[in-house]
Amino acid sequence: MITTPLPKHADIVIIGGGIIGCSTAYHLAKNHKANIVLLERDRLTSGSTWHAAGLVGQLRSSASITQLLKYSVELYKNLDQETGLNTGWKMTGCLRLATNAERWIEYKRLATTAQSFGLEMSLIIPDEVKSMWPLLNTKDLIGASWLPTDGQANPSDIAQSLAKGARMHGAQIIENIRVKHFEIVENWIKKISTTSGDITCEKVVVCAGQWTRQIAELAGVSVPLQPVKHQYIITEAIEGVHADLPTLRDPDKRTYYKEEVGGLVMGGYEPNPIPWITDNLPDDFAFQLFDDDWGHFEQHMTAAIERIPALEKTGIKKMINGAESFTPDGNFILGRAPERNNLYVGAGFNAFGIASAGGAGWVLADWVHAGKAPMDLWVADIRRFSEHHRDKHWTCERTLEAYGKHYSIAFPQEEYDSGRPLLTSPLYSRLKELGAVLGSKLGWERANWFAPEGIEPKDVYSMTSPNWTPYVAAEHKATRVRVALFDQTSFAKFELHGLDAKALLDRLCANDVRVPEGRGVYTQMLNARGGIECDVTVMHLENGYYRIITGTGFRTHDKSWIHDHLRECIKNVGVTFKDVTEDYSVLAFMGPKSRDILQSLSNISLANDDLPFGHIKRVKIAGHDVDLYRVTYVGELGFELHCSIRDTAAIFDALMRADKEKNIKLAGYRAIESLRLEKFYRAWGTDITPNDTPFEAGLGWAVKLSKNIDFIGRAHLEKISKAPLKKKLCCFTLEKKNITLVSRETILRNGKVVGYLTSGGYGFTVDQPIGFGYVRNAEGISEDYLTSGDYELIVAQEKIKANLHLKAVYDPKNTRIFT
Repeated sequence: MITTPLPKHADIVIIGGGIIGCSTAYHLAKNHKANIVLLERDRLTSGSTWHAAGLVGQLRSSASITQLLKYSVELYKNLDQETGLNTGWKMTGCLRLATNAERWIEYKRLATTAQSFGLEMSLIIPDEVKSMWPLLNTKDLIGASWLPTDGQANPSDIAQSLAKGARMHGAQIIENIRVKHFEIVENWIKKISTTSGDITCEKVVVCAGQWTRQIAELAGVSVPLQPVKHQYIITEAIEGVHADLPTLRDPDKRTYYKEEVGGLVMGGYEPNPIPWITDNLPDDFAFQLFDDDWGHFEQHMTAAIERIPALEKTGIKKMINGAESFTPDGNFILGRAPERNNLYVGAGFNAFGIASAGGAGWVLADWVHAGKAPMDLWVADIRRFSEHHRDKHWTCERTLEAYGKHYSIAFPQEEYDSGRPLLTSPLYSRLKELGAVLGSKLGWERANWFAPEGIEPKDVYSMTSPNWTPYVAAEHKATRVRVALFDQTSFAKFELHGLDAKALLDRLCANDVRVPEGRGVYTQMLNARGGIECDVTVMHLENGYYRIITGTGFRTHDKSWIHDHLRECIKNVGVTFKDVTEDYSVLAFMGPKSRDILQSLSNISLANDDLPFGHIKRVKIAGHDVDLYRVTYVGELGFELHCSIRDTAAIFDALMRADKEKNIKLAGYRAIESLRLEKFYRAWGTDITPNDTPFEAGLGWAVKLSKNIDFIGRAHLEKISKAPLKKKLCCFTLEKKNITLVSRETILRNGKVVGYLTSGGYGFTVDQPIGFGYVRNAEGISEDYLTSGDYELIVAQEKIKANLHLKAVYDPKNTRIFT
């Protein structure tokens, strides 16, 4: 029975009373004084919160997510003082064990990342591990990482404390009530029908754990998550186990441990996980578990006894076999759903929901209140998914692979294998036959590199020397001296046209896109803080059509950003906006010999005076129409061939036949990465994000402040344009060549931490490791400040002398781009 009557209206309705919903309600009520009603289908914590293991770790590969987890720890430390309800928080610290060289390199990198993100983390030897955890068998250890501020907590106690805090600040929480239907008017949810009546609202936040998927579906929203059965045991008391024992992760054995009433909680992440159902979950599944599955758990038990021999003779109190929600990429899901104007999601926490809940509730509350993300949360943004994630069976298959990799070594550039191929270019089969080693980006198969004849076309991952390095180097060098052909059909492509198209682009774009037909413009789209939300090219084609090109992985994000502002900016429906990604292919033809080969096929002159940089011409190649765009992302004379998807193969074949002197080198995305680093070309999501302004990113030249044209973010940029910058994106090189940069390496200026790398790799032309990163100084950044310092990078715990550059390290004097 419900204990509180359902009101007729609330500003914000939160659906789900687990730890995420309670945290979101707490922060909305406390920080924003919002009129909130939280609806829980059964009782608070009845889904997965009540049986969660309760380990709280803080370090992730994203600075923003690490910030959220650090916030959680601070919240859990002090929440009981506000609410009077204990959270069970204990700062025990956490040990992570390493038993092989690749894992040890990973930990060295993680320790550097921790320093970059302001966390204390150290690496210790096996004897120190043994002294902290005497029960361990340490014979196979190389060492361990030690993060002293990690800990453990009681998930139900935290949730109840957050719920009490939410009530204290005015939130209403109603239990035993289920959502049945959403009333939607012009893409806005206006009313929610429940088992206890209707409630109108301004915004909806779905934090229903594993049930989020099916509740969101009622509103036509896709939330790609899959419930997976996860098991752990609780043992009887063990001599030598005490309340302050550090939590322990043993990833090479796929297991974790924490103290529990003098015994241990032990669980793991197996490579062969068992999903729950892919269809709708039962509404009445509350405070329930599955039957014990000792056969499946045996792999963890065997590993645990090897690590802690005392377990062999220790009794087991109980097994917990419950479902938790996991996602296809192992990151949780936050933000406003692109399908609806006022529905937000917080779900899919991949078994670190307890660690994340405090911080996730904080930023989700800010997001809901303001209608925009408070910081760069791209790694968790629901807009990172696409249409194929609506396929529950595909999502299940990919999610199970992600679950199985939970404790795997995080090798740089590692690819997923499941659910492939899904989306393919017309050249897919041809390129595979020619040695392409393919990766996947938002469902698209893309060539990462090409294996020469006699070399197995397969990635062999490594923390320092992956097998593709020499072949990527050859592709890179061929681009610089001859010509390379890249299939970039997976680019996301949108078309705009209509009477108000120019006005919309004026408002959206920071750069001046008022160019004649047959021109392209590189531009950012900014948020109100001046942060970079989209990094795109706008092509002004014939007859008033504009085509917007963006990165493969940003398709949903950028489409949603444009669509939202189309609605806001255009009062009269004078714009047609369409996703045309699958209608066109893009072949990038880059290198000093590119024009000669294209000219032999083209029906018009491609001389520099006839087709200058940034211009577009409609040409015929092999009898097919091509929009030929003079542009480059590699720093050489280059062209993009935009053509109908059905003509792609014929145009590719014509290019290959025209290459009489065998100058063309087929190349992939890993070569593009190396080439763009040498030219100091930025990448969205890493080097430029919603946290960074164009001025900070060195892209001020692409901002139209000198023009009398308003655009989103202009007011903020004008406000800061005269003030000293607090950070600046710079390029770094190392004279020591046998160093692998991957990003997040710490930047030292005169021995003090001033930032970390956002990108890293190797420049095969300059023959040096290259990285980009923001140098920060609260007192202000000037060119003199930047150039007067002595710099080092900390790479896997090693300090290495670095050289700072404010311009590209590769810039040929003859500037072939423009000739």
